[in-house]
Amino acid sequence: MVVDYDEISLAFEFVSSATPTMHHAYVALDTGAVHWVSESNPLDEEVPEDLETSDRYVAIPHKNDLDLGAKLALRFAAKELPDQYTRIDAFFQHRGAYARFKELLENERLLDKWYAFEAESTKRALVQWCADNGIDLIHAHEEPSA
Repeated sequence: MVVDYDEISLAFEFVSSATPTMHHAYVALDTGAVHWVSESNPLDEEVPEDLETSDRYVAIPHKNDLDLGAKLALRFAAKELPDQYTRIDAFFQHRGAYARFKELLENERLLDKWYAFEAESTKRALVQWCADNGIDLIHAHEEPSA
C-alpha cells in the first residue's frame, strides 16, 4: 500500500495541532486512505465504524509520540545554544514555552535554522514511522518505490 507523503504530513500536522487526545487521523492499511477525526469539531468526513478498533487502520502519531515536541527543541538547544540550555529547559516547564523559545532564537538569529532542523527532524521521523508500520511513501511527482 502506497500513501502520498504530503497526506501523511498533513494528517500529522492536524493530529499535532492540538492536545494528543483532541485530533486523530488513521491510515487504512489496505487502501492507503487517510481518515481524519476531531473530538472538538466534528468534520464532514464519513469514517468507518471500526476505525478505532480494527487492525486494518493505524493511528497517525502526535508529535509528542515521536519526540518532536519539547524534546526536539531541547536537542536543538543542546546543539546550538549549549550555554543557554538550562534557561531553555526552564521555558518548557511553563505555559508559553514555544513563544519564549522562538523569541530567544530570533534574538540569536537562529530561528530559520530551528525551522529547518524541525522540518528535517519531522520528515525523518515520519518516514521512519511509515517504514515501521509497513506504509510505502510516494512523494509528489515520484513513482512508488518497489
